[in-house]
Order: sequence, then C-alpha cells, then structure tokens
Amino acid sequence: MPIKQTITSEKIPIKLWLDDIEQGALEQAKNLANLPFAFHHIAIMPDCHQGYGMPIGGVLAAENTVVPNAVGVDIGCGMCACETEKSANEIGVEELKKNLGLIRKQIPLGFKHHEKKQQEKWMPEIKSDLTIVKNEYKRAQKQIGTLGGGNHFINFMKDSKTGKVWIMLHSGSRNLGKRVADYYNQIAKKINKKQNSKVPKKWDLAYLRVDSKEGRRYIDEMNYCVDFALFNRKHMLVKIAQIFLQVTGSKVNLDKMINIAHNYAVKETHFNREVWVHRKGATRARKGEPGIIPGCQGSKSYIIKGRGNLESFKSCSHGAGRQMGRRQAQKNLDLKKEQSELEKKGILHSLRGKRDLDEAPGAYKEISKVMRDQNDLVDIEVELEPLAVVVAGG
Repeated sequence: MPIKQTITSEKIPIKLWLDDIEQGALEQAKNLANLPFAFHHIAIMPDCHQGYGMPIGGVLAAENTVVPNAVGVDIGCGMCACETEKSANEIGVEELKKNLGLIRKQIPLGFKHHEKKQQEKWMPEIKSDLTIVKNEYKRAQKQIGTLGGGNHFINFMKDSKTGKVWIMLHSGSRNLGKRVADYYNQIAKKINKKQNSKVPKKWDLAYLRVDSKEGRRYIDEMNYCVDFALFNRKHMLVKIAQIFLQVTGSKVNLDKMINIAHNYAVKETHFNREVWVHRKGATRARKGEPGIIPGCQGSKSYIIKGRGNLESFKSCSHGAGRQMGRRQAQKNLDLKKEQSELEKKGILHSLRGKRDLDEAPGAYKEISKVMRDQNDLVDIEVELEPLAVVVAGG
C-alpha cells in the first residue's frame, strides 16, 4: 500500500500513511512543514494523533536543529520483547494470575518508585557534563526498574503460529526524561524569543541549533535519557524473567531481547543530506531491522522487520494510536462492555474501574488497519495474541 495522501499546500510536502487525520494533528503537521529548518517532507504514520507541539506518530527531519518538543517529555520511551521457552497451552490461568500478582508487588507502577536506590550497575554511565542528569541522578536511581503511568504496560502474549509465550514491555525514562525535556524546551523558548525567531510561539516548537552550546548539551542529555529508558526496561525484564521462572519453571530468552525506542532525535543521512531525524511516537524501520508494534490490551501485537522505506525516513508506527483522548474515553466508553469484550477473549486485563477506560480497547484505533496502512514500511514476522496484561494507569 503506497502513501495514502500527500499535502502540498505548505512549505514542504506532508506525506500521510492514513486516510483520516484529526484536525489538531493535521494543524501540527502543517506547522512542522513550515518550520524554516524542516527538510524534504514530513512523514505521518498511520497511528497518528495530536500531541504537544508535534503529532504523535510524526517524523521530522531537521537541518542542523533539534526541537525538544518534537522528541517529547518521555525521552527514549519504547518497547522490548522476549520469547520464553514455555508454550501458552502449558500455562494455566492461575499461573498467569500469579505472574501478574508478583509483578504488581515487585515492580512499582504508575507514579510509584523504589524505596531504596538501585545498584549503580543498573544506571548508564555518565560520560560528559550532564547538568540535569547529575541533579536528578539520585532520584533516578529509585526510578530505574519502574513502569511509569499512562499507557505503559507489561504483556504476556502468545505467538499465533508456535504458541510460545512472549513477554512485551512498554516504558520510558520516567521523571528524568521529563526534567530534561522541560528544561531544554524552556531554554529554547528563551533563545528563540531573544533571537526573534520566525517560528510562532503558539506552535510550541522552540528549537536549538546543534552547533550551539545549549543544543549540544540537550543532545547529550537526551541520549543519556534514551539509554536510561533502555536500562529501565532491562531492569524490569530481568525481574519479570525471575518471576516467570519461579512460577512456571521456564526461562525467558533475555539474550534475544528486541528493543526499540520511539521518542528521540538522531543524526542520519536521508536524500543525500545529513539531518536530525525526530521520531515522536514513531519507530525506526531500516531494511531488515527488527521492531515491535503493539496493539492495545485487547488486540494483537506484532514483531516486525523494517523495509527501509525512504519516503517514511525509514520509519513506521509505534502502535495502534489513540482514537479517543483519555478524558473522552473515561467519559464515553462503557466499562462493563469493554470488560466483557476482553473477558470473552479470555484476556486477564487491567480494566478495574472507570478511570482505567483511557486504556480500554475502545480508546484505540484498530491495529489490523494500522498494519495494512503501513505494509510498505514493515513486514510482519510474528503475530502475538494477548493473554494477560498489567497496565500502569495514572
């Protein structure tokens, strides 16, 4: 399936891999296309929805420039997935429940963190002068190995073909990433105001030149947060693997872990130009590169390989994408109906009350359509069906 739409009314084209885009996200995409440093075109993935400054599911290539809000506050947020040695038909409901119960006891969820600092071995090494990271380091030692809130989750899933159980995890850089993002976004705003930037303040896309002192520092601290988010996921996976072994007697293949990030900026070469590619809610999908595209807690997820499509800056979606805002879902969705649909499928879900409806299946786009819309970006390697899930919530 080729690109669904190309908008040519702005300074550079906007290429979309979806039929319908909400008005707010479209306006944000147009703002990106009119940035003075935006390169070649803007790519919008099929899971796109409105974010802060830049739409979630957007890809911006910028010349000599980084935009903190085009990365977002959860720097390095991403996914990891591991196959276990156990088949789903060898695990009963009670074993799955026991896994979930131990995870909830041993891994802090939502806004919770560890009472004690975690060992230094779990923290990435600080290799340069990182002002915010150093200020937050001790607090971050209590946050490493914690899930966080919102749509972060731990899933047990079944390979549709082999029946093997997979463990999938979605989490980010916790408060550390937010501190770095907020600090440098404010710095960028002050600099842009002082320099009479042509980028309107209301776009919320303040920027830093990569050759400036502030730009270099942001890049260094952002990269540390990307590493921190990975270490965070690894820390949790080790704990989950220990729990899984304790409950089922089976190992998790941690040495074959797949990891991807979907909120970051990185220097890459596209269309013969060296640019800073910002992926906000988008996953890199170079040719043959393994990746993960999750659905919601009631739908399938996918292990994929990238096709290296140049038109998407070698990117793909990071998930199904929201079709309802959090408050809208909590207000409009029917809790009993959402629970019933999950229970009919035999899924051990995390919809316990009305406040959890922001993560109900009805709040998300249909993952099968999202995958069809990007079949020129990725190839499906493994199809995973949900068995049980822990969603962090607020």
